Order: sequence, then C-alpha cells, then structure tokens
Amino acid sequence: QMGHCQQDTLKDYWSTQEQYHTPFYSRVMSRARFLHILRVLHFSNNENAPDKNDPDYDRFWKMRNVFCYLNNQYSSVYNPTEHLAVDEVIVLFKGRVIFRQYIPKKHKRFGIKLYKICDSNGYNNDMTVYLGKPRDNATPQISATHGTVLQLTSKVEGVGHKLFMDNSSSPDLFNDLHERKINSCS
Repeated sequence: QMGHCQQDTLKDYWSTQEQYHTPFYSRVMSRARFLHILRVLHFSNNENAPDKNDPDYDRFWKMRNVFCYLNNQYSSVYNPTEHLAVDEVIVLFKGRVIFRQYIPKKHKRFGIKLYKICDSNGYNNDMTVYLGKPRDNATPQISATHGTVLQLTSKVEGVGHKLFMDNSSSPDLFNDLHERKINSCS
C-alpha cells in the first residue's frame, strides 16, 4: 500500500494531520509496532554468515532466499506474453550496502540496481541484482551485460519470444539469443 500512497517519511503514514491522514495504516497496526517489526525483521540468521574471504562469497546472502523464492514464483504462476523487455531498474535505497549504486542521470540516484525481464503486460518473469564487479580479474569470454541477459532469458528460451533491449546489446549477444530461439532487437 505504501507504494501507491507515498509519503515523505514513514511516520507520515500514521499522521493525524488532515493533509497526510490515511486511516488504513493506524487500523492495521500502530506506528510503534510497525517500526519495531521493521527494526528486527531478518530473512537470514546472522550466525550463519558466509566467510567474506571466500572467493564465492555472496554479497546478497541476507536476502538471497527471499529473492530466489520470488523469482521462482514469478515463473511458476505466470507464462509471459510473446514480447519481452530487459532493462535495468534502480530501487531507491538509502541504507548501507556495498553494492548500492549512484547513477546521476536517474531520478532515483542512489539505490540498488536490478536487471529485470518483463512481458508486454508489465509482469516480471525474472530479475537479478547487480552486486558490483566480480572479485577475480580474469577476463571473461562474454561481457557482464551479455551474461546477465542470457541468465534472465534462460527460462524462456526455445519458445520463440521477441526480446527488446536498450543499448546493452552486441552482435554476439544477438547470435546467442538467436541460437536459443529468442528473436531480439535493440
């Protein structure tokens, strides 16, 4: 609901001032209860934290389970339409994480960058979080964007979907998508 009725601060949702008053929030729970839940909400046990020095360390480990669950649910309950789009999205985030991005040309300059594949109705089919450059200095065979697009389209290959992208394309990517029976254009 907070995504549809945006206020300046969290406390404004429970405000009794006429210009901010939305009775829905105070009927569901008190502001103190909401802020307490928000403060202690965890999705992973901190005692099971992976070793940061491990080469396979996942920077997103605290949210990985929830994120994977959502991605699996997208593809299990909805078959995308023929026309798909891959694009990046910045999710506003003012907290502290090492993979927070600053993109000056975006309206939301600070946030977490997601790559999403959606159909023409706007429904998500898959998404991935950009976690920064990989630690190893090995030169990959394909670019990071190329790999991300192939990862996002893995659930829809072989069916004949049409994929639309912005400037993240290359001739090699188009060839790889064509081999997977995905038509694409930039």
